Formats: sequence, C-alpha cells, structure tokens
Amino acid sequence: MRKTVVCLCALIISAFLYCARRGSYESPPGFNLAQPKKYIIGNPLHEISGIIFLNRNNGEMGAIEDEDGKFYYFHPDDKEYKQTRFGKKGDYEDLALLNNKDIVVLRSDGSLFSFPLALAGNNEVSNVQEYKHILPTGEYEGMFADNDKLFVLCKNCPTDNQKKEVSAYILQQDKNATLQITSQFKIDLSAVHLKTDNKKPKIHPSCIAKHPLTHDWYIISSVNKLLIILNEQWKIKGYYQLDPVLFKQPEGIAFDAKGNMYISNEGGDGDATILLFNYNQSKP
Repeated sequence: MRKTVVCLCALIISAFLYCARRGSYESPPGFNLAQPKKYIIGNPLHEISGIIFLNRNNGEMGAIEDEDGKFYYFHPDDKEYKQTRFGKKGDYEDLALLNNKDIVVLRSDGSLFSFPLALAGNNEVSNVQEYKHILPTGEYEGMFADNDKLFVLCKNCPTDNQKKEVSAYILQQDKNATLQITSQFKIDLSAVHLKTDNKKPKIHPSCIAKHPLTHDWYIISSVNKLLIILNEQWKIKGYYQLDPVLFKQPEGIAFDAKGNMYISNEGGDGDATILLFNYNQSKP
C-alpha cells in the first residue's frame, strides 16, 4: 500500500512539473501554443518538410517531404494522400502557390521547380520548369508566395551572421513567365535573445508564412525551436520559444482563411504531425 501511495505521489508531482514546464512557454497574440489540435500524418509524409493551403476556404492542403520528388495534396484529417511526381529524389524543403496557379518547390541547394497546379491530378508532371541554383550559394528551407511575389529565406548563407541576420530574396515571373530574382535584403534579427544552453545560438529559418488578417510575417527556426513574428516592414514584433515536446521538428507553416495557424513536424523516430492553433482575434 505504501509503495502504491509513493508511486502515485511521484506521478502527481511529475504531472505537475510537466504542466508547469509546459505553461512556461509564452504564446503570441491570438494563439495558445499549448493547446493545438493534432493531426497524425501517415508514412508517405513521414518526413514532411513544407505545407501550403491550396484552398484556404475548404481546407485542402499541399505538401512535400524532403526525400522524394512528389507533391501531395489532402485535407489534414485524410488517411490517404493524393500525389504526383515532379522530380527525382532530392532534399526538398518547402513549397508555395504562386499567383494561385503554379506550384513552386524549393530544394535546399537554392534550386526551384515549378509546374501548374492544374497538372497535379496526373501521376507525373512532365513539363516541370527547373531553375537550377537560381539562388546564391547557401542552404535554403523557407519560402512563401504572396500573390505574384515569391519570398525565399536562407537558412545558412556564407554572407550572413546567423546570430543576428538572414538573407531574403524576392522572385517574380517576367513577361515570359520565367522566375527571376528581383530584389534581395537582410532581415535584422539582432533583437532576438534565445534562451538556450548553446553559447553561440544561431537562427536558421525553416519556414515562413504571412498571416492573412494581420499581414504579419511568421518565421520558424527548427534549430533552437523559435517562432519570430515581424510586421510588413520586416521589423520584429515578438519572438517565442517553442515547446520541444509539441514541436519535435517544425518544418512547415501555413494559415487558413480565418487566420488559424498550421505547423507541420517531421516524424523522426515518432509520428509526423500537423498542429492546428485556432486564431482568436480578440485575444491579446
């Protein structure tokens, strides 16, 4: 009996400490990062590395994973995922829907692959436009399309000091519908102070998305588990450490029409997930 009581007390204390630790993570305005709805993502997307909304109103999403050159489309609660092949095996990191008609996929070496969304119903896309190493030398993971502009962030570029800045590139289609870099700039992140045991913490953007209602930019660094929010002028509004229990390896982010936030996590040794965080506009 005494042993049972001791075990029960230990369990209660552990649960209390766990909840206390979970409560120590702050949330950005409008969200509660401690209470997501969790979708378990199946094996074809175990290494899910990027998500977008194909239709923000009906919830249809698109995704890639970082090993096979396949594009997947589905609803988060689906058990099976439609797919189409667009390329060979490679380290694909993110995707975007440009002009609401073209899927663009980012490979980690700075190469882009583009094909019409209308062709996604085929088993394989034959007329993929490849832009090999269109971006400067570096490692890339985050990309977002804002209407006709494509924003790409560098995860690790030799010209950046990752402790305080990251390079960003804007691409647009010319009159021949060919993607070109139209401008570049650096995002100043020197105001971010990470709480980590790492003596030289760095920020390596894994994904980026723009909130449809506030128009703020949301950037996630899977390394050091960090969410950064910036205004339309790329000035920091806030930053938040992420609970590693929930955010095992956050690699993708997207928003639906109501401003609800979806964050995808690669599976690793467990399950791949998409976490849904409802947006409460009245919540400070």
